[in-house]
Amino acid sequence: MDYRQLGSTGTRVSELCFGTWRFGRRTSGVLETDESDAHELLDAFADAGGNFIDSANVYGDPNGTSESYIGSWLADRDRADFVITSKVYFGFDDENPNGSGLSRTHIRNQIDGTLERLGTDYLDLYYIHRWDEQTPIEETLSALDRLVEEGKVNYLGASTMAAWQLMKALWKSDGNDYERFEVTQPLFHAGYYKDVEEYLSVCADQDLAVCPYSPLAGGFLTGKYTRDDPDDPKSVRAPDGSRGSFDDRFERFYLSERGWKVLDEIRAVADEVDATPAQVSLRWLMDQQAFTCIPIIGARTVGQLDENVAAADVSISREQHDRITDARFDEEGRRWGH
Repeated sequence: MDYRQLGSTGTRVSELCFGTWRFGRRTSGVLETDESDAHELLDAFADAGGNFIDSANVYGDPNGTSESYIGSWLADRDRADFVITSKVYFGFDDENPNGSGLSRTHIRNQIDGTLERLGTDYLDLYYIHRWDEQTPIEETLSALDRLVEEGKVNYLGASTMAAWQLMKALWKSDGNDYERFEVTQPLFHAGYYKDVEEYLSVCADQDLAVCPYSPLAGGFLTGKYTRDDPDDPKSVRAPDGSRGSFDDRFERFYLSERGWKVLDEIRAVADEVDATPAQVSLRWLMDQQAFTCIPIIGARTVGQLDENVAAADVSISREQHDRITDARFDEEGRRWGH
């Protein structure tokens, strides 16, 4: 893999980021990725040149398991070789009234546990996982700024939020001379049913790196799903054991008329460049021109990871890129909806 500047920062990261939300996660009581498998996946990612690893304090069962798996793996590596992220917001301790959100109290309580589980004395990047309606953004930014001053965090990032919220946070940071967000992590992929142009326009204007999560639409853009009814975009045949076969969120977030139109074009481009739909979908994101885009890939197996990482070796033309983008619109220039 090649390396890219992380937005306007001086840090360089691999052109794909490895997401560890499956580490220690249980689905219907079944452990998706245990510690041994996690280490095997991290080995494969590092061997391919990957240095950018994404986690959060609530990934895994119990909370913090993903960070612990990464920490035990890092113990046998040079910490300085990797760019490690984590996040704060969601409830970590249900019995603590201050066990969630973006208050100074919760942020201060969580950062030390995250660092201890990761076995490091600093994070390269610390995201707010969501926007907190209950806490003034100035309080959150002040607390995060202090973490940077203390050397516990190098850079700050923001996950899913509205464009106006991101702009407000940047404005407050500039006005108070706080460290600002340098990286964003929205839900974004070629076939996303929502419009995120305003959010991405802020990122482009402010030179923020964009690290989309779920860049393959929960597996939908891998092409392994088949449409069952031409009149119903939510009618789908899913392979046994796939997310589409058991996850209601898959239907709500990833199945849309727009998604099927885009997937058809992705399949066509994949045939033209001798690649898989997953690789073309990732390449489409990596080739965004308005901002640095570093997709966060996940995998259950080393084989899946290898396929995704191989997107770094795929090339698509500007014409092919535009065809995928244009598939989001009908003949009259209106976006396909659900």
